[in-house]
Amino acid sequence: MTWLQAMILAVLQGVSELFPISSLGHTVLVPSLLRWKIDRSDPTFLSFVVALHLGTAIALIIFYRTDWVRIVRALVASIARGNLSSDPDERVGWLLVVGTVPVALLGVFLEKPVRAFFGSSALVSIFLIVNAFIMFGGEALRRRSTGERALPTIAWLDGAKVGIAQGAALFPGISRSGSSIVAGLLLGLTHEDAARYSFLLATPVIFAASALEVPQLFAPGSQAILAQAAVGGVLAGICAYASVAFLVRYFHGNDLRPFGWYCLIFGAVCLALTLTKVIA
Repeated sequence: MTWLQAMILAVLQGVSELFPISSLGHTVLVPSLLRWKIDRSDPTFLSFVVALHLGTAIALIIFYRTDWVRIVRALVASIARGNLSSDPDERVGWLLVVGTVPVALLGVFLEKPVRAFFGSSALVSIFLIVNAFIMFGGEALRRRSTGERALPTIAWLDGAKVGIAQGAALFPGISRSGSSIVAGLLLGLTHEDAARYSFLLATPVIFAASALEVPQLFAPGSQAILAQAAVGGVLAGICAYASVAFLVRYFHGNDLRPFGWYCLIFGAVCLALTLTKVIA
């Protein structure tokens, strides 16, 4: 990659990671549309993308810093006592632990099979279209439900379900935030609580992925992409902070359908271009 290409991908990732439009899908499709000669199936490319995600995770920690201080403090107190209390921050903390386990396991077992998808614009376009219908379906089912629940009141199994839904983002084109927000909505959460749980849950998941992939950037001969990943991670983090600040306000009175329409149209256009050999 050139430096310009790396920085464009950093901005793209920072903006699209938290929007429910699949940052991985865009990281694959945009270089194809721009006819960049990048080997997207190369292991160092995935490591570069994960480094950009790490910048996003740091931005999430900064944005939710007061929440994380309360949650970590409550978790430590719970462990020290050896039992659970009625503290809502403690409950949210353990829900994050429960939700992280399934997505981490899915990442370990599916990482190698899924890596091959990064080289196929057609498959990514299809997944992006599927992502649109996940959001349309989630909103339709939510409107049929009655009542709303607060995040600390959901069951442990429900937290695991959201974690499993977030694991679908291993497939480029399926949005991490979109799938987990939809799962939260189907459990009766408001858009605000579903988005908050999704963004909090993304943080440990991204850090875990970084621990597995980022070390490859320190391999011999990877100095150039390491520098790009470091600068790109900072740029992605800045864009991600702006994105989460916008989305927190957006979900006070809006839903996922506009993002669904975007994914449907963009995915369909990219699929058509792929099938007609305009892009690879």
